Amino acid sequence: MDEIGVRREAVAARVRLLAKLSVLVALVLMAVKFVAWRLTGSVALYSDALESIVNVIASLVALYAVRVSQRPADDTHPFGHQKAEYFAAVFEGMMITAAALLIVNEAWHALSTPRALEEPWTGMAVNAGAAIGNGLWAALLLRTAREARSPALDSDARHILSDVVTSVGVLLGLAAAAVTGWTLLDPLLALAVAVNILREGWKIISNSIHALMDHALPVTDQETICRVIAGAAGGALEFHDLKTREAGSARFAEFHLVVPAAMTVRTSHAICDRIEQALRAAMPGIKVVIHVEPEDKRKPGQGVAL
Repeated sequence: MDEIGVRREAVAARVRLLAKLSVLVALVLMAVKFVAWRLTGSVALYSDALESIVNVIASLVALYAVRVSQRPADDTHPFGHQKAEYFAAVFEGMMITAAALLIVNEAWHALSTPRALEEPWTGMAVNAGAAIGNGLWAALLLRTAREARSPALDSDARHILSDVVTSVGVLLGLAAAAVTGWTLLDPLLALAVAVNILREGWKIISNSIHALMDHALPVTDQETICRVIAGAAGGALEFHDLKTREAGSARFAEFHLVVPAAMTVRTSHAICDRIEQALRAAMPGIKVVIHVEPEDKRKPGQGVAL
C-alpha cells in the first residue's frame, strides 16, 4: 500500500472509531438530559431530552452506514458502497421529524395546563453540562467528517450542533421563566425547539437526496481537476466533456482526451497514466475514466486546448 493509501486507511479507521464513540456519548448525554427534565418537570427540557433519543438512533445508523460505506467494491457493487451514508442521513432526517412531532404533542398539552417549574436552576445546570459536552463532541465530528468526506458523520455532527443550539435557547428561556414566573414560556419554548428540529431534519433530507442524484463536484474541485489535467497531459491536444460526481467520500471524474491521430496506443496510454496519477495525488481516492479520441474529434470552443 502506498503512502496515500496508508493515509486514507488511517482516516477511515478514525471515522469508524468516532462513529462507535458517538453512540456512547449520545447515550450518556441523553441520560443527563432526562435527569435535568426529572429535576424540573419542564416540557422544554423534556423536548430537549426527546431529541437526544434521536441522537442515539442517529449515531447507531451512522455507525452502520460508515461500516457499509467502507466495504471494498465487489461484483454486485463495482463502484463501491459509499452511498450508504446518504441513505443513513435520510433516515436520520426522518427520525428528527418524528421527534419534532412528539415535542409538538407534549407542548400542546402543556399550553392547556401550564405548571410551575421544580428546581429550575439545578436542572438547567445539569442540562448546560450536557450542552457543553455535545458542542465539544460535535466540533470533533465535524473536523473528521470534512477530512474524511463522510456524509453520515457530517449529518450526525450537524444534528448534534442543532441540539446544542436548541439547548442554549431552552436554557435562556427557562431562566427567563424562572425569574418572571411566566409558566407559558416553557411550552412555547418547546414549540420553538420543534420548529428548529424540523428545519434541521428537512435540511439533512434535502441535502442527502440532492447527493443521491449524482450532483457534480464543487466548482473549486472541478477547477482543480482542469488545472491538473492541463499540467499532466503533455503530448495531448485537448480535453472536453468533463463530468464529475461524488458518492460519500468517493469522487469520480471522466472526460475525453484528444491526441494526435498518429500517436500510438502505448504513448496515449502513458499520458492517461500520468494524468490519473496526478489527479490522485491532488485529490486522493478520486476515480478517473479517460476516453481517448483522435484529433478529428476536437470540439473548438468547447474543449480545453493543451
